[in-house]
Amino acid sequence: MRGKRTRKNLRGTWVICALALGLLIATVSPIAHAQNDDDACHPVEIPNEDAWVMSGHADAEAEAFSHWDEDDPPEIPTSCAKCHSTPGQLDFLGVDDSEAGIVDVPAPTGTTIECVACHNEVSTTKDSVVMPSGVQLMGLGTEARCMECHQGRESGVSVDAYIADAAVVDDDAVSEALSFRNIHYYPAAATLYGAAALGGYQYEGKSYDVKFAHVSGVDACVDCHDPHSLEVRIDTCAICHEGVTDHESLREIRMAGSAHDYDGDGDTEEGVREEIAGLQEILYAAIRAYAGNVTGTPIAYDSHTYPYFFVDDDANGTVDPNESTRYNAWTASLLRAAYNYQASMKDPGAYAHNAKYMIQLLHDSIEDLDATRVAGLIRNDVGHFAGSEEAWRHWDEDDGTVPGACSKCHAPTGLPFFLAEGVTISQPAGNGLMCETCHDAVPGFTRPAVAEVEFPSGATLSTGDMDSNLCISCHQGRESAVSVDAAIAGLEPDTVSASLRFLNPHYFAAGATLFGTEAKGAYEHEGKIYRGRLRHIRRFDTCTECHDAHTLEVDARNCTNPFCHGGNADATETQDIRRDPRDFDGDGWVTEGLAGEIETLRDILYGAVMDYAANVVEAPIIYDSHAYPYFFNDSNSNGAVDEGEAGYDNRYQSWTPRLLRAAYNYQYAQKDPGAFAHNGQYLIQVLYDSLEDIGVKVPVDMTGMIRP
Repeated sequence: MRGKRTRKNLRGTWVICALALGLLIATVSPIAHAQNDDDACHPVEIPNEDAWVMSGHADAEAEAFSHWDEDDPPEIPTSCAKCHSTPGQLDFLGVDDSEAGIVDVPAPTGTTIECVACHNEVSTTKDSVVMPSGVQLMGLGTEARCMECHQGRESGVSVDAYIADAAVVDDDAVSEALSFRNIHYYPAAATLYGAAALGGYQYEGKSYDVKFAHVSGVDACVDCHDPHSLEVRIDTCAICHEGVTDHESLREIRMAGSAHDYDGDGDTEEGVREEIAGLQEILYAAIRAYAGNVTGTPIAYDSHTYPYFFVDDDANGTVDPNESTRYNAWTASLLRAAYNYQASMKDPGAYAHNAKYMIQLLHDSIEDLDATRVAGLIRNDVGHFAGSEEAWRHWDEDDGTVPGACSKCHAPTGLPFFLAEGVTISQPAGNGLMCETCHDAVPGFTRPAVAEVEFPSGATLSTGDMDSNLCISCHQGRESAVSVDAAIAGLEPDTVSASLRFLNPHYFAAGATLFGTEAKGAYEHEGKIYRGRLRHIRRFDTCTECHDAHTLEVDARNCTNPFCHGGNADATETQDIRRDPRDFDGDGWVTEGLAGEIETLRDILYGAVMDYAANVVEAPIIYDSHAYPYFFNDSNSNGAVDEGEAGYDNRYQSWTPRLLRAAYNYQYAQKDPGAFAHNGQYLIQVLYDSLEDIGVKVPVDMTGMIRP
């Protein structure tokens, strides 16, 4: 029975705790001081004993502590003692004056994780941990004690090294040099820290979430778990997560940032724990199919029996009583997937520790074994919460710190700091936005009152809605007509200047588009008049009235109301909406959506930009929407981005003021894909004027085009 201990063992524990609290001489051996029943000493009153004695850490009969009792001699080997005995932990920490960081000698059996294992002169000041990957996590504080053991025993790094040492050259060839690599039980810290710890097997070419950041005050092991009973603090969870009353209801939690149907079962209301379970089922099916079809040796898994994967003689997917042969037909691909499957199974709290990281590992393992199985599955979240995407991972190789120039919108703590202080400073990178990014009180989930917003042009504007002002604090771009004019001031329009570089308006400048000439987000040509803020209808005139604040999706049903833009069945068809029957792009198609009009004008402008660069500047140019700084030298003048061309060292540097103006507006149109709805006719005006301007130097057929 868990927590069952003899009086003799309890009294030994009291003395150990007294040692930890400084009540006995520090050199006393905790094992040697187990007391007899008729001892004259009075037992020491131990803080939190009642909680600890019923925990897994105190369960002397559990396999974790009794596994070696029948060995000869009965001792815990150095490879296990650190986490399966108190003497082993003290040895590892160097509390016994041995070398820290290793266990020197086997530990005696008969102890559990007792007070002094965590309460000693080393543990109380420890704030870093070296993970199995070799990564050292720093600045951990109290949770370093927990993470020293709850980190697993393997990593993606060690799996790769193991495969390399086996000299495997074909990922799908069976190798006798391979065997299963087991991450071990309860690797919660590896899950929690995600790609920062490299605990899972991370596939080449993929990006992964780093540490899951919860909310302030509930973001470390002991914030969520009682450190003595180990129980989850249900009452703490219930403060924000309505309906949480017990462990079962914890599994039903699904946060607003987890909107997708990751496992493809059609249920987006189930808890994220069930999404993980669905992916586990798909991966196990993929593992079995791969083993049967590729290795020719069926496989089955038993979560309770080492080494977990066995030869499935009857191919029924279950380890039957007579099936005890460990699996012996490993390929590199099968080993990687099985490792991630086991990692997901051995952290039953992964849904809380770092669900997105686990979802990514499972998804990628499925894809690697059989790409057809990921049809209908979703790996990442919507942009604000897509922690593995470039917008959040760009700075990982720069020590994980987002510089002040970017932190307002690319670090979860950046916007709150800016709103509070009016300036930006460097901030730690995260996995996208947190609740506290946009909510100034958790729980309560109120938002800060943002009365007005300053744009890159210097204009100070307001949507009239505090929540939408919060949105456009970031969705405003980073350059403007003002900054472009400042860059080209005094320069001849068609003369290359070494002082010029491409000015990037940046991504999703929806707020600037919405306000049109009031914000001057796009380049506006001198002598032209431009539209101001798009005024839609009341109730659908701000960011949060059209977009869901968490999923960011537009509810197309509002757009397709029969009294408004009827006939549009889904969100993609909102691009077919048009209110003005004029043929702005001159292609003769007067029923295409406004998005189509913009696309045609944008494409014609790109052609003109290429023509101007090649024939006026005599330095051909190409564009790649996914590679900074977007415009590059077209080395072979073929008009396509070839391998090696979209690199910073090959960035385009032959800018003239006229070319810069046109390229800026082209990029602006590319980076606000919703411009047709935000202020479509404003964007058509700036594209039209860019064509007219560059058409002074190169042929541009504007026949039939109309400027709004």
